[in-house]
Amino acid sequence: PAAAAEASAAVEAPQLLILAAAMAPPRSLLLTGATLATAALLLASLGGAFVPAPQQPATAMPAARATTALGGAAALTAPAAAYAAEAAEGGSVWIPALSAVGAGFAIGLAAIGSGVGQGIASGRCIDGISRQPEVADDLRGVLLLSLAFMESLTIYG
Repeated sequence: PAAAAEASAAVEAPQLLILAAAMAPPRSLLLTGATLATAALLLASLGGAFVPAPQQPATAMPAARATTALGGAAALTAPAAAYAAEAAEGGSVWIPALSAVGAGFAIGLAAIGSGVGQGIASGRCIDGISRQPEVADDLRGVLLLSLAFMESLTIYG
């Protein structure tokens, strides 16, 4: 009975590999869709947390904004074009494309986190200087050192 079970498992292993390879693209699409839906829900829930900007009358898009929009569209489509040959040979273009999107999110989060941290640190330093002006030089030195560390973490991010 043990030998029959091992033989059965040896026959089922290649079939499982074929099934796993066939399910990879639908699973990738499903996970991508779920991630995008979650991000949309998160952004929709955060909509009430911010003060709306003053509205200006709608005007035609200036050339600088159009250039920026075209540059952003080109940056999003560049990974697909770069890996088109691999996709034609049966490779997947999803991994490089989603890697580029993930890198963009990582850079954005690093910049946001560093900006918030630097703002809080600067505000606390100004509060400390206003309470005790005689230690302004010490606080300024510590502030500049901590801002340098925060900026280096942003660059690593």
